[in-house]
Amino acid sequence: MFIDRKDAGKKLSIELEKYQDEKPIILAVPRGGIVTAYESIKKFGFEWDLIIPRKIGSSHNKEFAIGAVTSDGTYFIDEKYVNMFNISQEYIEKEVYEQKNEIKRRLNKYKGNEDFPKVKDKTVIIIDDGIATGFTILAAIKSIKKHGAKRIILAVPVAPHDTVTYLEGVVDTVICLLIPDEFYAVGLHYENFEQTEDEEVITIINELK
Repeated sequence: MFIDRKDAGKKLSIELEKYQDEKPIILAVPRGGIVTAYESIKKFGFEWDLIIPRKIGSSHNKEFAIGAVTSDGTYFIDEKYVNMFNISQEYIEKEVYEQKNEIKRRLNKYKGNEDFPKVKDKTVIIIDDGIATGFTILAAIKSIKKHGAKRIILAVPVAPHDTVTYLEGVVDTVICLLIPDEFYAVGLHYENFEQTEDEEVITIINELK
């Protein structure tokens, strides 16, 4: 168990030290992911940026994720759910459009622009505070590949075994500190998993600039 996101980030940084020579770019997934990434960025002087994937909710229940999208409009959809709930392409495109706009709004708020990170020919390390289904991370991976990354490393404190196994087939390396036998939610593996507020994200970004 981790004390909080900062504690998880310190433990994760030990695993990321070996990538210093590759001069990677860290892509943090806000809000919690930037807190987790902070230690590695600060300690090793890694280049960094943000990537914000947003889930695409089902037409029957917006809280139920059927996929996810990133700022450039790249999206991942689980066809199993599309068929199960008979979701139209029109609905998916509408959701993609709306979520993409929300992503751009957040990027502008956090870093003052909505430019996609410069990942071409670079080693990219994606950091989040944990993964459950992996939908949002899959959308992020898809878009990073599209922009020509040389190598993709996914680094998270905790994720379920089946998600880790699946993602190992999608990226070059998965670093996951805790893979519990029984997984219910990311927050259960932290003593303190209070929601990270926008103000904290902006404070960290300003400090790292």
